[in-house]
Amino acid sequence: MRDNPTMHGLQASKFLLLALILIQLLSTQLFAQRSKSPWQTLTGDAPRIIARGGFSGLLPDSSIDAYSFVSQTSVPGAVLWCDVQLTKDAIGICFPDVKMMNASHIQDVYPKRKNSYLLNGVPTQDWFTIDFNFKDLTNVFLKQGILSRSDAFEGNNYAISTVKDISTQLKPEGFWLNVQHDAFYAQHNLSMSSFLLSISKTVIIDYLSSPEVNFFRNIGSRFGRNGPKFVFRFLEKDDVEVSTNQTYGSLAGNLTFVKTFASGILVPKSYIWPVESQYLLPHTSFVQDAHKAGLEVYASGFANDFDIAYNYSFDPLAEYLSFVDNGDFSVDGVLSDFPLTASSAVDCFSHLGSNASSQVDFLVISKNGASGDYPGCTDLAYTKAIEDGADVIDCSLQMSSDGIPFCLSSINLGDSTNVVQSPFRNRSTNVPEIGSLSGIYSFSLAWTEIQTLRPAIENPYSREFTLFRNPREKSSGKFVTLSDFLNLAKNSSSLTGVLISVENATYLREKQGLDAVKAVLDTLTEAGYSNKTTTTRVMIQSTNSSVLVEFKKQSRYETVYKVEEVIRDILDSAIEDIKKFADAVVIGKKSVFPTSESFTTGQTKLVERLQKFQLPVYVEVFRNEFVSQPWDFFADATVEINSHVTGAGINGTITDFPLTAARYKRNSCLTRKDPPPYMIPVQPAGLLTIVSPASLPPAEAPNPVITDADVTEPPLPPVTARAPTTTPGPQSTGGKTPNGQTRVTLSLLLSAFATVFASLLLM
Repeated sequence: MRDNPTMHGLQASKFLLLALILIQLLSTQLFAQRSKSPWQTLTGDAPRIIARGGFSGLLPDSSIDAYSFVSQTSVPGAVLWCDVQLTKDAIGICFPDVKMMNASHIQDVYPKRKNSYLLNGVPTQDWFTIDFNFKDLTNVFLKQGILSRSDAFEGNNYAISTVKDISTQLKPEGFWLNVQHDAFYAQHNLSMSSFLLSISKTVIIDYLSSPEVNFFRNIGSRFGRNGPKFVFRFLEKDDVEVSTNQTYGSLAGNLTFVKTFASGILVPKSYIWPVESQYLLPHTSFVQDAHKAGLEVYASGFANDFDIAYNYSFDPLAEYLSFVDNGDFSVDGVLSDFPLTASSAVDCFSHLGSNASSQVDFLVISKNGASGDYPGCTDLAYTKAIEDGADVIDCSLQMSSDGIPFCLSSINLGDSTNVVQSPFRNRSTNVPEIGSLSGIYSFSLAWTEIQTLRPAIENPYSREFTLFRNPREKSSGKFVTLSDFLNLAKNSSSLTGVLISVENATYLREKQGLDAVKAVLDTLTEAGYSNKTTTTRVMIQSTNSSVLVEFKKQSRYETVYKVEEVIRDILDSAIEDIKKFADAVVIGKKSVFPTSESFTTGQTKLVERLQKFQLPVYVEVFRNEFVSQPWDFFADATVEINSHVTGAGINGTITDFPLTAARYKRNSCLTRKDPPPYMIPVQPAGLLTIVSPASLPPAEAPNPVITDADVTEPPLPPVTARAPTTTPGPQSTGGKTPNGQTRVTLSLLLSAFATVFASLLLM
């Protein structure tokens, strides 16, 4: 009986119609599911956390400890990512790349087996997995492949694991295999498809990704109905996909084609949030377009210790939230070297809303306003600190030569202004009572002169780490007087208080005839703070007990004693003395968690002891830059805050980035009876237990103990009238030499040069 072409055409049409109906029904079900969910993912489920090579931000990529650490620090169901490579004898291993030198010590074991191959069309020299049988790799150990990360764990001699080893030993809830170089292996008579089909009989593969179209074409039909999800991996937009000879940017415009062989796509972050000059551009419609095509979208490239857009203020948590909870879309998963931070972003900080209530009681105190985003002590820094949720904003008090109290982070104008590039650069002086280096000090300029200067943002990690803060706004904002500062605070409905820091009061009284204490008290009175016309709390801070004693005598404002040194304890008798003149104490982070070579070595009892004497403890300075935190906090400012607040029990954080601390107060995980692992304070010195013995930091001399003698000071001296002086003009005229050239003393030139040089380094 001959086939009827018409009948076949009708059957095909019916099949196509049925397929369209099924797709429509599936889309309707997905839409219904999404409409009931707060998540704007394709299915309405929470985004997946995918741990690239395990917790590779801390431990060597693809090491057994890096993989096992994920379950201890991340959401249930976190997916383990394995970059699959093939050895010469076709054994599949989990290793970051086909090239081995960067992530292992193979060059030490086989110094003469370096080879050269064409990789993606580029001649490449390295040690390649295809040149070694798996047995050859027995004595090859993994190392940290990113130099900015700690190498202290490498002495543990982490062996290279097979795909089967990871699956069998760890039994991951989700297992993702990434095949980066299928065509390369095929050129060398190794079949990745054969390996995967074979291993899938004993290993559950949940996700399978590759940047090569032909890989999916060849393997797609060979997995059964219960095979893995296929995820097409996009490389950078200008890179060329080897199968189609099209750029990935071109393929991104044809998602319906990608849907014919994959159910999901993995893309660099820039496909979703483009970046220009390290600032975010408006997000694209890529996620929404992919969801319309029925594709899940996974974003790659997340790491707490990479440079991220300035818009995130060095806070990796803020970056995750922009991908999973921005009101317009949510990616379906994130590929991260730090799955702990990704887990807390999804589970603790998403969908909080602007009106979420505080879940923990501590003060968020600014450090010179939001000085991580704008030049400190400017109107912009203070305004942003208030907007970001600071409870208390602070003013580091300085005095101008004409007695105007104003806010600036340092008495040395060269630290936070452009004074060394100004007409006042000749006013450099040496003041041993303040510092060993000469400077241009606030009391050398009148307020009207100071107002002509431009502020400069603080860059505490520019010299050693070349990390710069918000360069677009590095000179933005206006300086504010203490009166302006107090009025700004009084008009804010969200602030609970102000903190005024008073330093160098003795020198200013004795040598400059300026009374900082009187200036503060008079300005507070003029602003209405002394007659209870405002409920704003006032705190006066100083490192000098004599200053706080003076304020106690003349007012009822709260006083805060700042301990500048890193200490391990305070004698009871010294605490009793402190209580006589202070209502709270400020200490540094290292006085809570002492460190050695960026590892915490324990926890002091300082906080507990001071609180026992009814003295609240505020700790400084919290910063978002990952280099400011010990390794124990996983390059995550929120982990550091949590360990100090929930772990050590401090009463307040003093921070350059108030938004990070204010957001932490509202996170939903704090109210749970059993907090998740990513919201449990770190164990002090916990990482030292897994550091290889040869890499343990050396024992350091114990930090000092504060005694009565360290606290007690003579009273402030009376104000000494300053002898009349002729204030130098903007430009130094100096003496005239016979040939008419201006004569400037060598010492003044050297002082000015030193100040200019220091200022340029800070910019």
